[in-house]
Amino acid sequence: MESDLFNPYERLIALEILGRRVEVPERNRLLRCFQFLSIETISYGDFCWNGDCTNCQFWYHEEGQTDADDRTALACRFDVRERLVITRLSPHIRINGINK
Repeated sequence: MESDLFNPYERLIALEILGRRVEVPERNRLLRCFQFLSIETISYGDFCWNGDCTNCQFWYHEEGQTDADDRTALACRFDVRERLVITRLSPHIRINGINK
């Protein structure tokens, strides 16, 4: 998908969101990757895109870790990476086919 919304990428990388495996563009912020997966719900969501509102908060750990290892971050400031396991999303984040 070519778009000015996303940073340039050459491939899609795998990660897990709420138990579902998805592929998203490398070298992008996680909130942009959520937008890649669900363009309308994220584009029209209540996000500031700069970390002020905290509506894009999520909980995660690395593959091989457990929920006890979860950390929180803001998707608008978090660079996506392979083998990321997202265990919980803010109620503001609605991704078609995952939690909507």
